[in-house]
Amino acid sequence: MDLRGFVKRLVVPPGFEIPRELAHGDLRARPLSRADLDDDLAAINTSVDVIRRTRGGDWPEGPVTEEYDYLDLVWHECEFRDHGSFAYVLRDPGSAYLGCFYLYPLGRRTPLTEELLDHDVDVSWWVTASAYDAGWYGRVHEALRTWLGQAFPFRAPYWSNREIPT
Repeated sequence: MDLRGFVKRLVVPPGFEIPRELAHGDLRARPLSRADLDDDLAAINTSVDVIRRTRGGDWPEGPVTEEYDYLDLVWHECEFRDHGSFAYVLRDPGSAYLGCFYLYPLGRRTPLTEELLDHDVDVSWWVTASAYDAGWYGRVHEALRTWLGQAFPFRAPYWSNREIPT
């Protein structure tokens, strides 16, 4: 069966409150918003190569403009509000911007196939080049595994990053 073009909805139980703040050790996450514009823009534009290498996919194609990033952040806010997807900003103990993680419906970032029908969420993340060099990429993966098991109702994640820590 050809499922390309279909998107599987994210399903959360009625009344489930999507976490507004997550903590794992010294890593913190909160919903990504337009208030993150300056940090997000700088982080993306200094880390295009590491994002493309680790996360994969077709974003970012190259440096992004302030206008593009602002519209993207507003889109993430609306998706979060409407439970269409969930994007979070990642920060270290000193509140430095480390990167982002995303919980998307299957079929949005990753083309839907029969093999993916049993998964309930597409998980991806990226960190800045300096955060990658400091070992945060693997630490974020560890935190995501914990958060998905404890704070979210998703039980069959699909890890869509090109580079998955072991």
